[in-house]
Amino acid sequence: MASNELTRRDMLTVAAVGTGALVGGSFSSEVASAAEPAKTGSGMMDISLRVNGAEHRLSLDPRTTLLDTLREHLHLTGTKKGCDHGQCGACTVHIDGRRVNSCLTLAAMAEGAEITTIEGLGDPDHLHPMQRAFLEHDGYQCGYCTSGQIMSATAMLKEQWGESDAEIKEAMSGNICRCGAYKNILAAIRQARKA
Repeated sequence: MASNELTRRDMLTVAAVGTGALVGGSFSSEVASAAEPAKTGSGMMDISLRVNGAEHRLSLDPRTTLLDTLREHLHLTGTKKGCDHGQCGACTVHIDGRRVNSCLTLAAMAEGAEITTIEGLGDPDHLHPMQRAFLEHDGYQCGYCTSGQIMSATAMLKEQWGESDAEIKEAMSGNICRCGAYKNILAAIRQARKA
């Protein structure tokens, strides 16, 4: 290629510079401002959450998950952060009685609903039947997944699942136990269903 020939890149550069000159400075400033994130005051939003029967007024970033709100703002650390992608079930809580992965739920989405965490299910003197069954059947092993397992199993009791082991396993398939205590968890659920 001769040194005085224009390359394709040179042509595109000349065309871009020429277009910018014709359109003027206002266009380039609009493009630059569009690339910047919108500035909206403090960026926080006030929400009211009802958790375990208590009302909480919070000022949160709208992107805050329910899991992070429970753990970091309300200091309810029984709900665990496992995968943070909705795959393990460690963060399971109840919203209006339904089991929900709190890592996939924005806190603002739960405004006006009744949220129940493992702390609200029972207390040391009055355990929920599912909590008692998990203790009796050693369904907790290391304990990290236990709160999510119990919350999911408790909600499952109110859902339309059959009583066979296969159906219980299917109903609990969103909750992973890395220790492999599934046999004990299954026994605990069977016992609690009979209570």
